[in-house]
Amino acid sequence: MFDFIRTHQRLMQLILLILVVPSFVFLGISGYSVATADPAIAEIGTLSVTKEEFIQAQRNQLQQMQESTQGRFDPALLDNPQARQALLDQLIDRKIQIAVATQERFSISDNTLRRAIAAMPQVQVDGQFSADRYHEVLASIGASPRDFEASQRAELALDTVLGPVRDTAALPQPVLDGLKQALTEERTVRLRVFQAKDYAKDVKVTPQDIKAWYDAHQDDLRLPEQVSADYLVLDEAAAVASVSDVTEAQLKDYYEQNKTRYVVPARVNVSHILVKLPAGASDEADKTALKAAQDISRRARTEPSQFGDLARKESQDAGTARDGGQLGWIQRGTLPLPMEQAVFALKQGEISDPVKGPDGYHVFIANEVQPEKGETFDEARTKVEAEVRRQLAAERFADMATKLTGLVYDNPSSLDPAGKELGLQVRQVQGIARDRLLSADEAGPQAAAASPDAAMLGDVRVRQALFSRQVLTDKQNSGVIEISPDAMVVVRVNTVTPAHVPDLDKVQAHIQTQLEAEQAQAAAVAAGEKALAQLKETASTEGFLDPITISRLDPAGLSKSVMDAAFSLPRQPLPTYGGVSLPDAYAVILVDQVKPGTIEQPALAGLGAQLARVWGSVEEQAVLTDLRRSLGVKVTEEGRKLIQQGDSGSN
Repeated sequence: MFDFIRTHQRLMQLILLILVVPSFVFLGISGYSVATADPAIAEIGTLSVTKEEFIQAQRNQLQQMQESTQGRFDPALLDNPQARQALLDQLIDRKIQIAVATQERFSISDNTLRRAIAAMPQVQVDGQFSADRYHEVLASIGASPRDFEASQRAELALDTVLGPVRDTAALPQPVLDGLKQALTEERTVRLRVFQAKDYAKDVKVTPQDIKAWYDAHQDDLRLPEQVSADYLVLDEAAAVASVSDVTEAQLKDYYEQNKTRYVVPARVNVSHILVKLPAGASDEADKTALKAAQDISRRARTEPSQFGDLARKESQDAGTARDGGQLGWIQRGTLPLPMEQAVFALKQGEISDPVKGPDGYHVFIANEVQPEKGETFDEARTKVEAEVRRQLAAERFADMATKLTGLVYDNPSSLDPAGKELGLQVRQVQGIARDRLLSADEAGPQAAAASPDAAMLGDVRVRQALFSRQVLTDKQNSGVIEISPDAMVVVRVNTVTPAHVPDLDKVQAHIQTQLEAEQAQAAAVAAGEKALAQLKETASTEGFLDPITISRLDPAGLSKSVMDAAFSLPRQPLPTYGGVSLPDAYAVILVDQVKPGTIEQPALAGLGAQLARVWGSVEEQAVLTDLRRSLGVKVTEEGRKLIQQGDSGSN
């Protein structure tokens, strides 16, 4: 079953990464390989996880993270013993499944394989399996149906090791009911908060206190290796600034072409009465219709306020007659020219003479008239110029980006030539570490964290570039780093400051603030705990805020620490009191009512299924743990070094 996979590892890895997306998607199909000359970092029965497999899995993992975050994932998050151990555990778990599947000769029927492939969304059209789509997808990755189906059969065989354990897990009903009751239980609580700031005035911090804290917290004060950097930013603002003066003719042309953005055209709200005239009517019929329309116009002018009632009685336009002849707002270009001219000649409240249209004679009334309004060219000139500059800048941006790329490579040791050529200012900041921007307190007045460009400079791609060998060691310009479609940056290292503990005089103010906060918090806690002890002796609501009803589903704005403390108090006797230390305060909690909630809530509808999945995962891990013992899983010395030190440390 595994012969094909063992001889086509690279192809299978690509196929599974793109199509299968199993729970071990980033591990790669290399987990199927058995014995190689590569040193083993873990032994699982007759199988092993090799160092090369682990390194390849790390690459796959990082690649997937980078793709899912569009390059914004920080590799440092995976470069630590905890992340490496988690990855090794997953590789070991996969090898365990391979060992069991091989030993027990698990296999998958053709029907099961067909159903599994047909269920993949990537090969469906409108929710149904499509043979054409299936072959298109396989062709796009250079795989044949035979190869892909062999890999799928192997994956499904592995799933039979733990799938039955995971898929048959069920949460006992009494446990589910108990959890629902706990989640919906309601408690009425009151808080009495002792704020640390109220005790700050009594805090006294001496120079001896500061020195003692400084000596005891060297590791906390240690700053990481950091760099100061020069950088250029090319963004919309820079492109706009590069646009030369715009001519008056360009501005006027733009205004006329986009006049609707600055001017609201005139419009009239009208009602009408129609006397119909059939197409091809005789002159006699035309005269009769005109006479009737003239009579209606005369009557309407006698009592304009009754135009709506007259329209209901006399108008032969059934669609508008019942609404008093309402046509609504009319703009130029909406009606035939004779009708439009008559309508726009009316003042508010005026009634027109009969106007002949395609379907007969119309009598109009202007219910409301709004003349053309908006900004003249002179009034809108500033906005027009800004928009024209933005349009021209958009065209300039691509050209500037191309030039920037060439200039920073042609002049690798300085950003000045690129800045002068493109009119960009070379900016300077300090306090950029591998994993973060240092605060202004840590880095000084030119701290990158305090810069208007902080978000850009803190981008993981910028930090990676600054600490690359080319930029950090060789002191060359980075390449152009695209932060967004309309913003890019180039950086170079100016100075490098090794990791160090700042001198006492540079952190004295920070330490004093820290000690003052700690002592004020300690005073608040002491006062709160004293009050709590008194309340447990003599119950009272004095000094407490208004009551709030909370449940685990509805915390009513309370923090998790307050919620946990409130629900840790016994249900009886009531009232009952507790306390909890908060970041800048101490809260005394009074619970004076406890009652069961309603467990049949929409929010809990899927709880059973969710917990069953969690339960299944726990049982799956329990089986894996037992299999680890029975197969004799062992991490080698090489593996322990790799986990603790990484690839470079193990060489």
